[in-house]
Amino acid sequence: MSSPRVVVTGLGAVTPIGIGVENFWRGLAEGKSGGGPITYFDASAFPTRIACELQGFNPKDWVPEKEIDRTDPFVWFAMAAAEMAVSECGLKDAGYDPNDVGVLIGSGIGGLQTIENSKIVLVEKGPRRITPFLIPMLIGDMASGMVSIRYGFKGPNISIASACATGNHAIGEAYRMIQRGEAKVMVTGGAEAAITPLGLAGFTQMKAMSRRNEDPARASRPFDKGRDGFVAGEGAGVVVLEELEAARKRGAPIHGEVVGYGQSADAFHMTAPAPDGEGARTAMNKALADARLSPEEVHYLNAHGTSTPMNDSIETTAIKAVFGGHAYKLPVSSTKSMTGHLLGAAGGVEFVACCLALENRAIPPTINYETPDPECDLDYVPNTAREFAGRVCMSNTFGFGGHNAVLVVRKFEG
Repeated sequence: MSSPRVVVTGLGAVTPIGIGVENFWRGLAEGKSGGGPITYFDASAFPTRIACELQGFNPKDWVPEKEIDRTDPFVWFAMAAAEMAVSECGLKDAGYDPNDVGVLIGSGIGGLQTIENSKIVLVEKGPRRITPFLIPMLIGDMASGMVSIRYGFKGPNISIASACATGNHAIGEAYRMIQRGEAKVMVTGGAEAAITPLGLAGFTQMKAMSRRNEDPARASRPFDKGRDGFVAGEGAGVVVLEELEAARKRGAPIHGEVVGYGQSADAFHMTAPAPDGEGARTAMNKALADARLSPEEVHYLNAHGTSTPMNDSIETTAIKAVFGGHAYKLPVSSTKSMTGHLLGAAGGVEFVACCLALENRAIPPTINYETPDPECDLDYVPNTAREFAGRVCMSNTFGFGGHNAVLVVRKFEG
């Protein structure tokens, strides 16, 4: 018996370049940068003082008021993106048995802001002033939990944390759950809210972040020779995955079909990717095999492309190993040049970007690309969006700990 086909019926995006799918796509198509000075706290003592913060997000627009003070911002972002995706595809009124609808939304870090704020309360005011909601506020599974509670979805409900590969792992495992018959529908993706003093301090001490403080809009520059680190972003990307036949039967919108998922481990280093790109290469090859596609049948690759010197050159090496001569014909872009690095939310947001690229027949650019790097010699769609007639997109995510997860989505054509 063959596995059911799985399609994308709902999209939700909360990003530094646009809240909502239409605004997000407009930002991508225009090559908008979300970079700016940090405003959430005084960052003057930090070597990096820039980030891609959310602009204009109000939790009251998306979260029941009584829940706002009981949840961390990463949960707010997940609930907002989930509401967008669920509403767009009419899932609330689709008539599904609640036991057939699951939620799998991951976070790489979880409630970091809650941890920091609560530590201050503990030190200054003592343990009796700590909120009884502290633990559920900070644990990373609460995005899945709160979305499930909000809609009464009683199917599989779990979370994944695999650093910057979290979003792709979540979507990939949700896809597998539907294929295995464990659910008919999954609400899935990633959320993150780690632009905090502690988060910034940790990443700057690793020397992983850009220090272009005087030019934040141009600081994230994946594959450019002058790249000097990533720029932190925040937000959420959530999609609704659904069995094809059930989606067709109810007339749901279809944004694409998930056809491939591959994962691997570098087994090399806590933070550095394997120098030869073996883990990334393995994950891409597994995703192609799962999709039953040849390398030449991929028409666009949304790269992990963090703007760190090591990541971008090693990912380029891996892409060339997988795609051979086709690598030089394959458009490869990093939307992190615009959104910054959303960590555990990156995969969810970038998967939404791939679906939108197929739907809008355009490839988002890699902005801030000025000086070619001899070690990064592919077509990175520099600075300007490009018309696109392709049918298949691949999305790469690689995380600290050596986690690699790759998705393939195809234009749905019946």
